Amino acid sequence: IEIYSLHVDCKVTSRFAHTIITSKIANHANESREATFEVEIPKTAFITNFSMSIDGKVYPGIIKEKASAQKEYDTAVSRGQSAGLVKITGRKLEQFHVSVSIAASSKVTFELMYEELLKRQLGKFELLIKVRPKQLVKHFQIDVHIFEPQGISFLEANSTFMTNELTEALTKVQSETKAHILFKPTIDQQKINPELDETLLDGDFVVRYDVKRGTTVGDIQITNGYFVHYFAPQEMPVFPKNVIFVIDRSGSMQGRKIQQTRDALQKVLQDLRPGDHFGLITFNNKVVEWKRSLLPATAENVASAVEFVQTLLASGGTDINHALLSAVSLLDKAEGLPERSVSMIILLTDGQPTSGETKVEVIQENIKKAVNGKYSLFCLGFGFDVSYKFLEKMALSNGGIARRIYETADAALQLQGFYEEVATPILMKIEMQYPENAVEGLTTNNFKVFFEGSEIIVSGKIKNDLDVLPVEIKAQSHASDLTLKEEAHVKEKEQVFKNQSYIFGNYIERLWAYLTIQQLLEKSISAQEEERKALEAQALEMSLQHSFVTPLTSMVVTKPAGEQQTELVNKPTEAG
Repeated sequence: IEIYSLHVDCKVTSRFAHTIITSKIANHANESREATFEVEIPKTAFITNFSMSIDGKVYPGIIKEKASAQKEYDTAVSRGQSAGLVKITGRKLEQFHVSVSIAASSKVTFELMYEELLKRQLGKFELLIKVRPKQLVKHFQIDVHIFEPQGISFLEANSTFMTNELTEALTKVQSETKAHILFKPTIDQQKINPELDETLLDGDFVVRYDVKRGTTVGDIQITNGYFVHYFAPQEMPVFPKNVIFVIDRSGSMQGRKIQQTRDALQKVLQDLRPGDHFGLITFNNKVVEWKRSLLPATAENVASAVEFVQTLLASGGTDINHALLSAVSLLDKAEGLPERSVSMIILLTDGQPTSGETKVEVIQENIKKAVNGKYSLFCLGFGFDVSYKFLEKMALSNGGIARRIYETADAALQLQGFYEEVATPILMKIEMQYPENAVEGLTTNNFKVFFEGSEIIVSGKIKNDLDVLPVEIKAQSHASDLTLKEEAHVKEKEQVFKNQSYIFGNYIERLWAYLTIQQLLEKSISAQEEERKALEAQALEMSLQHSFVTPLTSMVVTKPAGEQQTELVNKPTEAG
């Protein structure tokens, strides 16, 4: 079985990435053999299409509602075989795997298409392509085309498997608004050494870039009756933070986990700014407050906290409820905090609640009542023994996010990386306003906090024949209350994309659909039963309409006669 051609073709239009992976495989044996297509794609992406063509006949994947696809599948196959074709393989990737039997001297072409909106983190966008052909490939090629109307401010492409020979196979062509990255190694360049037929290509191929930002009000793009608005202000004064770290030191944190937590906390505490205030709570079945109140982040206080952190030992149960309520009460009682400041609680835990209140629904309710919209709660789940669902719901109900920390050698770096993302709040209470009679289907347009290095994205449909779209942004900065205004001229904005041949014309509509579905699914996590059903119904309808494989849809893949006829492509979620 030979993979004679493997092509990854990715077009990024204004952060929206559309990727097609095409693999061509030949069976040189004189009997039928199994051909496998196995690729890893970003968790943040939605698959939009998949097909196999064998001897000129195409077998397309069809996207259906998950429940009805599963039913169909169960009738076709004896129960218990439904593993699905996609599974999570790491912190950023999930694997798509399908095999098909092909006759002697036959060929098969697999084609997988997926889309995602690149998210700005710490000042850059990252496009990740996992490369792992497992054999030498005669025609191997990665093409990345980027078009950013705002202009590209920096661009880099590298990989975890680069050698001097392979660097010669990488070319980068860049103009003001466009870039083309081509990676096309010959068979010899792919070899680990000239004698062996083993491939070097195994790892991540990563493109990172950022865009130029001129106007204060951000950038508005319009095409085919849809608009997208990007807003990422820079160089603004930073809000002081009041942050409480709530750290699990129960028995299961023993060993490497508690050591990595100590290392990460030491670094994070030293990164606090002079205007910040902080507190530390550690818990097992008992809750210990390092100090009775929040302290300013002076060099002396930080040094004393670092010393305390180094003495952390793991043993006992897990009383998450009491620990979080203590954190809320510390913030509630705090005196002398800066008037304009951002308050947050960062919880790190590796297990289920086992002491005190152990019913997750009750804990979620208690915390929501106590926080009451005043603070943001960020939940970091360490490893796979945590109930990610529980943490995610709790974070999303309290204006924060959840993140899984993987139990790997770089866990301390993952923890620091998360803290860095929330370390620099520069705007609060951001409202992105558009006239109601002018737009519909608006994505989320109110944001609690904006952190430097990230980006706010709002998208929607423009009603009727609108000539001018007025925009108003209201927000609080550390110095003052801001109001920014601008008018976007629809015809003028549409011209930008008119003569771009390789842009897929409905990209803003697809971006809008992608963003709307992501947000509906996120809202459904913290919603009550009735509302959850309504949100999921809306997300399902949009997933089907725009053919996305989301947690609510499945793609049914039909194979040639004589094999297990149908298989399912499902979207796994972090909460499992």
